[in-house]
Amino acid sequence: MYPGRPWALQRVLLDELWSQSKGKNVRVAVIDTGVDTKNPQLTHAVDASSGANLLPDKNGKGQKIDRGKADGTTDTVGHGTRVAGIIAARPSQGTGFVGLAPEATIIPIKQNDADGDGTAETLAAAIEHAIREKAQVINISQDTANAVQPADGLRRAIDDALRHQIVVVASAGNDGLDGNDKLTYPASYPGVLAVAASDRNNERAAFSQSGDFVGVAAPGVDMISTVPQGGHCSDSGTSFSAPYVAGVAALIKAKHPGWTAREVVAQIEQTAERSVAGHDHLVGWGVVDPVRALTDDDHPIEKPTPKEGLTRAQAPTPARLVLGETADERNARLATYVAVGAAVLVAALAGVAVAIRDARRRPAAGGAGTSGAVNDT
Repeated sequence: MYPGRPWALQRVLLDELWSQSKGKNVRVAVIDTGVDTKNPQLTHAVDASSGANLLPDKNGKGQKIDRGKADGTTDTVGHGTRVAGIIAARPSQGTGFVGLAPEATIIPIKQNDADGDGTAETLAAAIEHAIREKAQVINISQDTANAVQPADGLRRAIDDALRHQIVVVASAGNDGLDGNDKLTYPASYPGVLAVAASDRNNERAAFSQSGDFVGVAAPGVDMISTVPQGGHCSDSGTSFSAPYVAGVAALIKAKHPGWTAREVVAQIEQTAERSVAGHDHLVGWGVVDPVRALTDDDHPIEKPTPKEGLTRAQAPTPARLVLGETADERNARLATYVAVGAAVLVAALAGVAVAIRDARRRPAAGGAGTSGAVNDT
């Protein structure tokens, strides 16, 4: 059990965010290794009746394999359970971890496992299942091996989801250490919101895949989330950046149910925290800002404006040139005059008082032998 508030949530004013939306009733398909509902924070977040297990019952040798429940609620890897938690984990006593959209509903679709038995074909089938189950957001935290472009079936499934106004979010990939830009799939398909990973400094995580297809970045380093059976663990990768953004998409869809998928994506991109004006191949339009995405939303937009969102540096204000005496100097001079004048006045009054006293103490005038005294009164 993780007792504190994870850093990726500390960067968000959750009360302000949730005053706008909690993602209520928005359906988010998690296409992954399954989602274990035995974790208490996910038990009431998952709609098992809409889930599916699309892995074959037999391996390549024809041997029977237990792939778990047919509804996608078995996760022996833990990957899909962590992804689902970042999106919609319910609040729980004893932990500061919670999903960004704690009232959204997860559709669990098991399409991969520890042996990597998922294929582009089963991924396409998972997307079509999500469409049938009325998903409004689809999260795909995986890509094809070696960034190989798959057959057209996956592309057609993505296009079908977009035609149904579903926001499709995908991880950009974790092969960024070599510094080369390359396309990954399905993240680089047009219309998909590709998510890179950022660190605590809002910079690209070293492993995060870069490229012009990257839409935004989101926290992806030391990400706390739910695990099978119960409790939490920490993990890193763009796999956990994508659900952070999918959670924000669910919040927007709940607040603006009439917005198109393109408008939701543009809102997330437009309101991201930018380090440059425009698009960057490392973090896209910037690091997602959940609060701004939910509050700077007066009207829907179709695409981000390149220069908006970047704070423009202000030119230094030159000091005002004053000829002669400045106001501060004049005030200082007058204060000196007042102080000196007061001192002179005090000294003069003291002198007069002494003179009067001495005058009263002198003897009265008279003949010799006559004595007199003047009493002080």
